[in-house]
Amino acid sequence: MDRREGLARDITLEGVAKIFGTQGRLVEAVAPTDLVLKAGTTTALVGPSGCGKSTLLRLIAGLDLPTEGRITIGAETPAEMRGRAGLAVAFQDPALLPWRTVAGNVALGRSLARMPRDAAAVAELIRLVGLEGFEDRRPAELSGGMRQRAAIARALAGLPELLLLDEPFGAVDELTRDRLNAELPPLWEARGATAVLVTHSISEAVRLSDRILVMTPRPARIAADITVTLPRGEARDPASEAFRKTCAQVLAALREHQLPDSIAAQ
Repeated sequence: MDRREGLARDITLEGVAKIFGTQGRLVEAVAPTDLVLKAGTTTALVGPSGCGKSTLLRLIAGLDLPTEGRITIGAETPAEMRGRAGLAVAFQDPALLPWRTVAGNVALGRSLARMPRDAAAVAELIRLVGLEGFEDRRPAELSGGMRQRAAIARALAGLPELLLLDEPFGAVDELTRDRLNAELPPLWEARGATAVLVTHSISEAVRLSDRILVMTPRPARIAADITVTLPRGEARDPASEAFRKTCAQVLAALREHQLPDSIAAQ
């Protein structure tokens, strides 16, 4: 399949639930969920820690299997899409290969996607995530935030049709996070890729997303489904009145469903 053919495909969850067996008991992580994520959009999952956001992301990635229901991405299962490198995941743990340099780890994203070597493309991604000058460093020589940025560049390097991000900017400083929030989304939006983002930051969710799903405490259910109507550009400036109003809407949904203010305040 040509990589560009897969871009215009929805993610469909039908009755998807996940139950884990732990310490002799069953824990329901995700309640039965029906959901369609439209192709070419960015969706943010927000909710309290441990509510099941990351579990839902792993189910979409095909890294965990649902206990009930099914997930399809167009006509494919997540495992089929992952098998042909049509999706990429950036987790909180960067999981870089310790023997490879920054440039080598980023280039691995292209290799896994069976794309030709392109030193210029790799160098541009490294520049965009603020690691210019560290191309030849290995992960042990980098700070936690720098390793996280290298992992994001690796995920983007293969031009994935589906990009899954689990707290991708959580380990970086606020100024770098702000710059990445502005500069990285156009890389996947310009080619019509679909993205799903787990975040604890309301501001980040509003800035990056077309849609925000507010999740309940475990088992995860969708408590609110909010469409972000702000156009890209100045309206997404956190200092703008429209931006603050949208953040307040998300905050109100969190409080309505009595979710902890620890997330709502961020």
